[in-house]
Amino acid sequence: MFKWPFHRPSTHLPQPQTKADPERAGALLQRLEWTVIRRLDGWLQGDHRTLMRGTGLDLADLREYQHHDDVRHMDWNVTARLQQPHVRVFTEDREMTAWFLLDLSPSLNFGSGEQRKSDVLQGFVGVLARLISRHGNRVGALLLGGGATDPVSVLPARGGRTQILQLLHQIDRVQAAAFAGGEASGVTRLADLLKGAGRTIRQRSTVFVVSDFISEPGWEKPLGELAQRHDVVVVRVLDPLEMDLPDMGLVTVRDAETGEQLLVDTHDAGFRHRYARVAAQREALLRESLARAGVDTLELATDDELMDAVVRFVELRRGRQGLRAGWPRHLGASARQKEQTLRGATT
Repeated sequence: MFKWPFHRPSTHLPQPQTKADPERAGALLQRLEWTVIRRLDGWLQGDHRTLMRGTGLDLADLREYQHHDDVRHMDWNVTARLQQPHVRVFTEDREMTAWFLLDLSPSLNFGSGEQRKSDVLQGFVGVLARLISRHGNRVGALLLGGGATDPVSVLPARGGRTQILQLLHQIDRVQAAAFAGGEASGVTRLADLLKGAGRTIRQRSTVFVVSDFISEPGWEKPLGELAQRHDVVVVRVLDPLEMDLPDMGLVTVRDAETGEQLLVDTHDAGFRHRYARVAAQREALLRESLARAGVDTLELATDDELMDAVVRFVELRRGRQGLRAGWPRHLGASARQKEQTLRGATT
């Protein structure tokens, strides 16, 4: 039995950067501002409250309870009177802090198409951080992948466009350091990133955990503890090839994090079936763990349009519909069908 996942080298993709270029961050942000943020301005109409929820004490409205709502905001008097769960909606704070917890481990350097998972991560973080910072909010980051002795690096929370440039440059720097040696760095410990955030982030904030969740077990408890103190959004980056292996004949695959290699025959239908079964089992376990932690989840695939991904995220925050609003196009139908089946079995 093979160890999931193995990554097939993509020879048609550009090689990873081995040196961080400060000018690249400026060029990337300028491109994102013109191609994505400018198009989003008219649609969002300055409504940054959907991106970040505050904890103000001014009561604004009452509405029916929805999945993933904070039970601490439940209005029990209205619930008892109307025989329907209702929650209080508060006026949100105007100034908040957003933190990005970024998994930049070698497994992110994979993509079966024109983009790697690391490219998708950097683009999404750049757009979201810029949208948030333009309204006076501060943005900080913790980056996993800095090395064996100090795996987590911290970018203190600040505001302004310069901070976003610094964030994008830090992502480049950490990734370049990871790929410069050309050697496997070992299995990712996502728990280190989440525990580091628990020690670093003191004030209640909006926290974005961006990762492919290819990691050693043990991250579930730190994520749940983080969600009890902060408004946590998980952004899971994935590639379609990780879910369904096509017929490519004999392929040498290499684990990007351990360096282990294996020759597999993808022409074997039985092997492809076992691969899909293991991937589905891991998918179900991962989604169950995220739901148990009580976090919003957005799934971001390498074949997604960045504009569509940001729109899905805003709809997720507006509707508070949990996982359903966060599915990519190629996973949406099957995931909804699975959820309906599970709900029918539990009712």
